[in-house]
Amino acid sequence: MSSPELQAVIEQMRSADVLGLPSVASMREALEAVGALHPVDADIECRPISAGGVAAEWVAAPGAREDEVVLYFHGGGYVIGSIDTHRALVGRISRASAMTALILDYRLAPEHPFPAALEDATAAYRWLLSTGIRPEKIVLAGDSAGGGLAIATLVALREGGVPLPAAAVCISPWTDLEVSGESMTSRAAIDPMCHKQGISRLAEIYLAGRDPRSPLASPLHADLTGLPPLLVHVGEAETLYDDSSRIVERAKRANVDVTFKEWKEMIHVFPLFVPGIAESRKVIEDIAAFARAHVKQ
Repeated sequence: MSSPELQAVIEQMRSADVLGLPSVASMREALEAVGALHPVDADIECRPISAGGVAAEWVAAPGAREDEVVLYFHGGGYVIGSIDTHRALVGRISRASAMTALILDYRLAPEHPFPAALEDATAAYRWLLSTGIRPEKIVLAGDSAGGGLAIATLVALREGGVPLPAAAVCISPWTDLEVSGESMTSRAAIDPMCHKQGISRLAEIYLAGRDPRSPLASPLHADLTGLPPLLVHVGEAETLYDDSSRIVERAKRANVDVTFKEWKEMIHVFPLFVPGIAESRKVIEDIAAFARAHVKQ
């Protein structure tokens, strides 16, 4: 039986229908309001910075190591979301891992369609390397579109001959901009937030006429050979469930070391929307343990 807190969030999500709102501005405003419900802990240090020309923010819990970095890409379908909506989540990851985090305000569509977000992600990673942070001390992480962006960034870096980070973490990653997963239909009745119409709309805005099967937009279609270890978390009550399960299978076929964790009754990116429940705390602890294990290798 799910917790009362989770049930309350599910009801709020169904009522708000963020992805069904009439304009990009209204969708952005609605997600920002959700972010405001979960302020960052008072002892988390947050410092804006330009990361290779990309707006970003250092987020560090007390005692976090400055030479070990989680580079975080927020979710929001490449159209909505910001540092503000995800700062509290990233602060919890910094605290649990004792690593400093860098969260990006990468450019969003429709103002900046594909591949702007990817360009910003790779630029920020290259900038980290230029500051002296070693690649084996960096972990990429992201949720939803940010999770897909993390994998696309790995592919782009590999193609560019750039040294890859130690590992990557994806929470409910969006990896298929064709929106073709069977779970988009089979789990529609139990997902309070992500429906096919809304997800397809975000894809159309971001792609701006580009091929949805492009490997750097939809990493489900990418060659994943040679990528570092991946950790993928997903809720079972997600229309985007197949985006996680299929990317995990593709990673396994490419001989990538991948760990897949499914959470019963949980919704899309539940650690962001329901941070107080035990399952969310366990995800943060698991991300921290995974990150620490790989930066220490």
